[in-house]
Amino acid sequence: MGGRDRSGPASYGSSSMAFKRFVPVLLLLCFAAATPAAAAEPLRIVGFGDSLMAGYQLDPQDAFPARLETALEDAGHDVRVSNAGVSGDTTGGGLARLDWSVPEETDLVILQLGANDMLRGLPVDKAEANLAAMIERLEARGITVLLAGMRAAPNLGADYARAFDAIYPRLAARHDLVLMPFFLEGVAAEPSLLLDDGMHPNAAGVARMVEAALPYVEAAIAEARAAPQAAHADPAEKPLAPSGDR
Repeated sequence: MGGRDRSGPASYGSSSMAFKRFVPVLLLLCFAAATPAAAAEPLRIVGFGDSLMAGYQLDPQDAFPARLETALEDAGHDVRVSNAGVSGDTTGGGLARLDWSVPEETDLVILQLGANDMLRGLPVDKAEANLAAMIERLEARGITVLLAGMRAAPNLGADYARAFDAIYPRLAARHDLVLMPFFLEGVAAEPSLLLDDGMHPNAAGVARMVEAALPYVEAAIAEARAAPQAAHADPAEKPLAPSGDR
């Protein structure tokens, strides 16, 4: 009893002072714990490609990136999908504009190029080298890449088609990427899903493309979210990864 009486006042005074000092810290911790979802930023995706990505002759809301963002949000993903498609772009053109077309804070790039190289009959090895260089630059910046494949038109001949079609699975295997085998899956041979030119998807065609692409995009999103949360490097400050070094 005596010991408790002697220590009581001193103990009460020191505990009271300690509690007062602790209140601001406690409030800060409670605030931080209560607001992580509000502070979290959406996953930033860039659709980087040609007219098939840009939405040739379509309203902006009917282009692939806009339709994909809606589909992903409906599936419960917090994302923002930007449209960096340029009609007529080749892999060489894409490589030339890559660094300034993909913002530093990008988490995932859907890389969709090569169709115009194929239609112009450009060398397959050059298209592959350009795609590889783009993949390496994006990886060097800590950006996840989803590779969207293309297939050669039959009129280019069996040899060209065999060589061209092999580009995308080979690059995906070399760099361990999620591969969407054919960007126009379910659309290319369906006149009702194409514009009058018979090459570009109409709004219904884009909806079909998004539906087919969704599982691949969700797999790439999972990879992007699992990646280390290191700051994205400026491409001018970070060296490119050696080809095949993954």
